[in-house]
Amino acid sequence: MAKMRYRRLQVYLRPDQESALEALAKQTGRSKADLIRESVDGFLSDLPLEDDPAMRIISLGKSEKGDLAKRHDAYVGEAVRRKQRHA
Repeated sequence: MAKMRYRRLQVYLRPDQESALEALAKQTGRSKADLIRESVDGFLSDLPLEDDPAMRIISLGKSEKGDLAKRHDAYVGEAVRRKQRHA
C-alpha cells in the first residue's frame, strides 16, 4: 500500500477546542492530526451535493448534445476536423 502524503496546515483553535481534542486523542490513542483529518472528511462528506467542490466540476462540460456520453469520440473528431479545415 502506498504511503499517504499529507500537506502541512496551521489551524488556530480556541483553548476549549484544543483541550477537548487533546483529551480525545489520549482517550482513543490517536493523534490530534488524525482526529482533525477525520473531522474534515466527515464535514466534507456531509455537504449537500451542490456545495461539494468535487461535484461542481461535473457541470463544467455542459453541452446541448443529449448523447454526448455515447458519441463523445465522434464529436471530438468533428471538432478536430473543423479546426484543421480552418487552420
